[in-house]
Amino acid sequence: MDKLQELTQKLYEQGLSKGKEEGEALLSQAHKEADELIKKAREEAAAIVEKAKKEAADYKTKVEGDVKMASTQALQATRAGIENMVVSKAVAPVKEQLSGAAFLKEIITAVAGNFSSQQATDLALVLPEKLQKELEPFVKNELAKTLGGGVEARFSAKMDGGFKIGPKDGSYFIDLSDEAFQELIGEYLRPATKKILFG
Repeated sequence: MDKLQELTQKLYEQGLSKGKEEGEALLSQAHKEADELIKKAREEAAAIVEKAKKEAADYKTKVEGDVKMASTQALQATRAGIENMVVSKAVAPVKEQLSGAAFLKEIITAVAGNFSSQQATDLALVLPEKLQKELEPFVKNELAKTLGGGVEARFSAKMDGGFKIGPKDGSYFIDLSDEAFQELIGEYLRPATKKILFG
């Protein structure tokens, strides 16, 4: 009986010891796995934070670039607007002169006279439609008499002032319209205006 009890006790203790060892091994394994999971979770969290920081920095850089570009474009547009306003004010008197019938008559006579003296050719003129009443009799009578040749006038609603002149065959035209003068004067005024306004 004592031997049986001793054997039972021994088996119990061995089982308990083995169970304890297995329990400790399982607990150790669980701790190890938990540590690995925590480490992995921390690494993933750090990667997510790092990615978010990078995206935020990229977005900030992009927004700053867009704002800088928009402000540069706005500044350039404002400068161009001011420059155009100054240039258009400066050329306004020229436009006004080229829209006056009396002034146009003088210039047309001078330019047409040059054509006449250089080559015997019939001339064609394109003139502003709004000045047709004042200029048509001048072209048909005075100018034709002065040049002693054929002069043909066409009136265009697209022209505000000035005129175009050339041989009647249409081989070429000299553009002395107010638009052409504004463009020409504007080209000379723009660099100077830019320098005066913006240094």
